Amino acid sequence: MAKTKTNTEDYLRMYRQMVRIRTFEDNANQLYLSAKMPGLTHMYSGEEAVAVGICEALTDDDRITSTHRGHGHCVAKGANFKEMFCELLGKEEGYCRGKGGSMHIADQSHGNLGANAIVGGSMGIATGSALRAKLLGQTDVTVCFFGDGATAQGLLYEVMNMAALWHLPVIYACENNGYSEYTKTEEIAAGSITARAEAFGIEAFKVDGQDVLAVNELTQTLVARCRKGEGPFFIELETYRYHGHHVGDINREYYRSKDEEKDWKENRDPIVRFRAWLVDQGIATEDEIEAMNAEIEADATKAVAYAEAAKYPDVSEVNMHVYAD
Repeated sequence: MAKTKTNTEDYLRMYRQMVRIRTFEDNANQLYLSAKMPGLTHMYSGEEAVAVGICEALTDDDRITSTHRGHGHCVAKGANFKEMFCELLGKEEGYCRGKGGSMHIADQSHGNLGANAIVGGSMGIATGSALRAKLLGQTDVTVCFFGDGATAQGLLYEVMNMAALWHLPVIYACENNGYSEYTKTEEIAAGSITARAEAFGIEAFKVDGQDVLAVNELTQTLVARCRKGEGPFFIELETYRYHGHHVGDINREYYRSKDEEKDWKENRDPIVRFRAWLVDQGIATEDEIEAMNAEIEADATKAVAYAEAAKYPDVSEVNMHVYAD
């Protein structure tokens, strides 16, 4: 693994955040399977190093925009379990008072401008955020998360053109998990993904999305350059989703093999890899890591119970935060 931060607390926080994402997803999946959560959700398990590697290089003042597979981004940017589970269950104490749900969750207090159920739907929002920062002379950076399938959206090319012309402080982060819903990436994306950004004169990078330190090191560099006015940038992060496209996509053998899934889980799991590195470097012992994992699981269990017992919004709120005055 590449090295970046030398502070032990930083390394342990990155590991904790990755485990928090995986734990949140495991619990969210169970809420769906037990018919307690309305609607569908899209699991982020397997891609934790992407969200954490990037968001650990950002401050609360920096912004992100997210996707329909957005729980990982939300957790990595600082969200709490309680408010997230409340949101998934449509409860009043959710981040969007229960109106956003899984695919529209937002946490403005930590700079998360929100998830978006429309593929590529946040690209304009992220670029607009970066334009706002430049026009106001502010130093915050915006990261736009999207999947490989979203490279088929024309909006991406419109906003990258503007961002390149105006040197905006935005990083386009393409999470290439190998599949656009049920189709292999190479079957929907001709040529190179990074070449799409390079055509606009945007510096583009490809990184192992299962290596949290490599992702973090690259992002720290690009964020610092963005603050100096050297943006925009583009990153293709090679990663993998363990679950199906959504929680109902259970029988996946018609588009990807069990052997492929097994190989990624057993040989390229980002949490397992980082855990082994932490132990090898003497940063944490196996017992300390197990204690951390147990603490996170307990926190999630309490948060789920709290959300299940929490009240729904009053019917009088049906128009609240829906229309502008």
